[in-house]
Amino acid sequence: MKINFPKFIKEIVKTQTLRQSAVTFSGTFINGALGAAFYILSARFLGPSAYGIMMLSISTLTLVGDIADLGTNTGLVRFVSAYIGKDKTKAYRFLKLGLEVKIVLTVASLLLGLWLSPYIADRIFLKPEIEEYLKIAFIGVGSALLFSFIISSLQSLQKFWIWSGIQVGTNAVRLILLLILFWLGMLDISSNLLVYVAMPLLGFFLGIGFIKTNFFKVKGELGVAREFFHYNKWVALFSLVAAFGARVDTFISGRLLSSSDLGIYAAANQIVQIIPQLVVAINTVVAPKMAATGSLKELLTYFKKVQVFVLSLAGLGILSMPIVVFIAPLLLGSEYVSVTPVFVILIFAMLIFLISVPLHMSIFYYFSRPSLFFWLSLVHLAVVSCSAWILIGSFGAAGAAVSVLLGQVLNFIIPLGWFLLKVKRYEPLAVKQ
Repeated sequence: MKINFPKFIKEIVKTQTLRQSAVTFSGTFINGALGAAFYILSARFLGPSAYGIMMLSISTLTLVGDIADLGTNTGLVRFVSAYIGKDKTKAYRFLKLGLEVKIVLTVASLLLGLWLSPYIADRIFLKPEIEEYLKIAFIGVGSALLFSFIISSLQSLQKFWIWSGIQVGTNAVRLILLLILFWLGMLDISSNLLVYVAMPLLGFFLGIGFIKTNFFKVKGELGVAREFFHYNKWVALFSLVAAFGARVDTFISGRLLSSSDLGIYAAANQIVQIIPQLVVAINTVVAPKMAATGSLKELLTYFKKVQVFVLSLAGLGILSMPIVVFIAPLLLGSEYVSVTPVFVILIFAMLIFLISVPLHMSIFYYFSRPSLFFWLSLVHLAVVSCSAWILIGSFGAAGAAVSVLLGQVLNFIIPLGWFLLKVKRYEPLAVKQ
């Protein structure tokens, strides 16, 4: 089928998705800039060794948070988006059930984490001195779970201005507190982590007021539990394995590298995090729309628009690389001069992640096949773990970056093959529609 590209681009510009994406992208850009400033200043103020320990603790926090979520965030987006326009009561039941699940998981993860912290520090990372920091990280798991409820709920309700504002606001306060601690001479790993884990909790209490609180009053939320958890079981299994796969490079680096080299790797990793944040912004707009798409023909039209969009962003990312390569060591300080090769490898990995967005979102939300990503994440975890263990020993932090690149290539190729086979199978039906 031939595409009239001038008309096609004009339709993309006029689409509501682009307008909503402009809101989420603006928020994401500001949020990413604030986050980057926080991490860059933390790296500069603390030095590679302390910064490496801090980021290892934060990686533990995010890993446990992703696992403990049990797919609740994805379930909220899937079902609240699907029902909010046609059955608000049922949508509110999913909201209430999601919050109740989050509260239970918060308590459970806190108790379990505080108990396991000594074992993780001593036996897994071979760094008993980080036990105190891991305990702070486990406290932060609860605040992250509650904050993600707010973010997922606002996404489901398509309140993108508020979605952006809350994230920007909490990141701004976090950066201000960092600067105050440094000015007072009180900045160290513990105080930095405490600031990090406190801000999501602040965001939760601010955000709950922007969601219609009458969802608290709705009855019968257990009546939708079966539908919710039936979908979530594959998402939870996928999240469990994918969470390890996304951070196994950091954890293996934490075990095999010195704290200083770990800090170099963590610094490079943080520089490229603007791209995953862009992915979150795109997902925020795309996921509810794909969940509500009624036909394959409609999906394919929307898919093409999103794919052109992310390819354009990836091109801009490649063009900006020389600038970042020049600026990054200046911002981080002289102790981070070896960050450049690690950054270059990681940026290519993240750009592949970016262009995979339409594939992943369509399989998740239109085809409702999270099970595919569970099996894919198992393969991804195996590939990244084996390659990281082998390559880090020979190439240090750069070896860890290569393992991430291999994993992202895998995460693009397999869903692409599945999607093309699925579309080819049902394309005659799509044409009739």
